[in-house]
Amino acid sequence: MSHILRIDASARHAGSTTRQLADKLVARLVEQGYGASVTVRDLAQTPPALLTENWVGANFTDDDARSADQKAALAASDELIGELEAADTIVIGVPLYNFAVPASLKAWIDLIARARRTFRYTEAGPEGLLKGKKAYLVVATGGVPVGSDYDFATGYLRHVLGFVGITDVTVIDAGQQMIDGDAVTRATAAIDELKQAA
Repeated sequence: MSHILRIDASARHAGSTTRQLADKLVARLVEQGYGASVTVRDLAQTPPALLTENWVGANFTDDDARSADQKAALAASDELIGELEAADTIVIGVPLYNFAVPASLKAWIDLIARARRTFRYTEAGPEGLLKGKKAYLVVATGGVPVGSDYDFATGYLRHVLGFVGITDVTVIDAGQQMIDGDAVTRATAAIDELKQAA
């Protein structure tokens, strides 16, 4: 049985393009055989905590040497990583805020990008440990072209996901909605054209 993890980051609920397109995308993926169950993580409703000195200290302490307080400091991170580990497919709604990812999504990244859990350093360089997963980025912007020099979210997320081992990434482009009245229509069409899972 395959499993989808959906990450929402839009501060808006009603009227959110990324949420509406993520609804369509997840339904399409389930229909096409990519997932039989779905976990939803709403970062706007429950924002992840920011990193602290205690968190960093706990993260750099060996598992068997961590105190109860250190384990508690890492508990939220462990939960988020567990959701990623359990998923075969990840759908991330990415509204561009001031040319980059929302703060809640950056906080999520900081909690899931953990040495010895989601990546490790080897003699050949860093190695991602979350291999064999597929990710979709549903990217919505007002005026910035997705993938342009002014889009500091899409390339960043591709890089971070690749760093933790998720290299199969598809972008659903709903960019420049304030300029292009057909942006959402084209994004919806791209979702409708997704092929049956292998």
